[in-house]
Amino acid sequence: MAVVAQLPFEQTDPLQPAPRLRELQSQGTVHRVLTAVGDEAWLVTGHAQVRQLLNDDRLGRAHPAPETAARTGESALFGGPLGNFATEAADHARMRSLLQPHFSPKHLRSLRPRVETLTARLLDELTAQGPPADLHAAVAVPLPILVICELLGVPYEDREQFRAWTADAANIRDRARSERGLAELFGYGQKLVARKRAAPGDDVISRLCATEGVTDDEAAGLSMVLLFAGHETTVVQIDLGALLLLTHRDQWQALVDDPGLVPNAVEETLRAPGKGGGGIPRYARTDLEIDGVTIRAGELVLLDNGAANHDAAVFADPDRVDVTRSATAHLTFGHGARYCLGAPLARIELQAVLTQLVVRLPTLRLAVGVEELTMRRDMLTGGLAALPVRW
Repeated sequence: MAVVAQLPFEQTDPLQPAPRLRELQSQGTVHRVLTAVGDEAWLVTGHAQVRQLLNDDRLGRAHPAPETAARTGESALFGGPLGNFATEAADHARMRSLLQPHFSPKHLRSLRPRVETLTARLLDELTAQGPPADLHAAVAVPLPILVICELLGVPYEDREQFRAWTADAANIRDRARSERGLAELFGYGQKLVARKRAAPGDDVISRLCATEGVTDDEAAGLSMVLLFAGHETTVVQIDLGALLLLTHRDQWQALVDDPGLVPNAVEETLRAPGKGGGGIPRYARTDLEIDGVTIRAGELVLLDNGAANHDAAVFADPDRVDVTRSATAHLTFGHGARYCLGAPLARIELQAVLTQLVVRLPTLRLAVGVEELTMRRDMLTGGLAALPVRW
């Protein structure tokens, strides 16, 4: 199959799927594309196919020849293969078994009152400062960081440091910068582990250190992955969710009129923003067929969960934002064996923010036009640089 498109797709509206992606979707579910760094890959855009492949052990994150494997970008952490090809399944199962107890839905639900308190405090500060304000800097950034710091046992006062390192690690354009950020982050994790070994606390890093058979390096690595994953994606999602609702006034008003719709609205804001194309990278561990297309062992397959979330076969009128629809079939958190461990926590944070915004600031609106907002293009997670609001 000939190459039909180059990633990333140009996105004219930060909330709508890229026009080129929409075009490809209308032509089929599997497409030959070039990644941002010019390597060939397969882009899968259909909901049924993406959902099935997310839980297919014929695909993985490791590659038998990582140095020659196709890459999605320059990020050392996410741009290419990860892990050991021979032991990937066992390594992944071990990682999940170590982390699962700390991220059980029941345990995370017990954090809800704390998340709500932190959200209220941030909104107190925002309203005291008065309009206009930057919702990104005032709420979207600090809340997930406060929560993940408390959960892991990471000092909140270190946030400027580790935020800079995670931003560098996630840089998709500068490999040296990404590798440097990753090394700094790992070094920081090692220092935290040494501190917890000496003086354990009631937190995930201390409990990992106390788990039999877990080495210091393993504890440091897992902790820093959690620190990155536990805040950066939620920051982006709070911003996009708020932006989506503030630009669809009827939907915002529906929540103001009935805050009980918020849990439903959170699922819709997880589904509806159009991503720029790309999705979740996997490497074929063997030859396989996807919807009539043969994929060869070692080839890069991009499971575009953003495109899948806009599949009309699953979501009627997918480009319409509707907080009353049932959007729980979205694939934003993945599916199957690698389903996002932090999904329950992200939901709690998103629900807390949305509920308190519509109750406390029902007249909230954007302070600038959507076209004036800046998207972060050099970061793996993307997202907004600022979200100016008034009320």
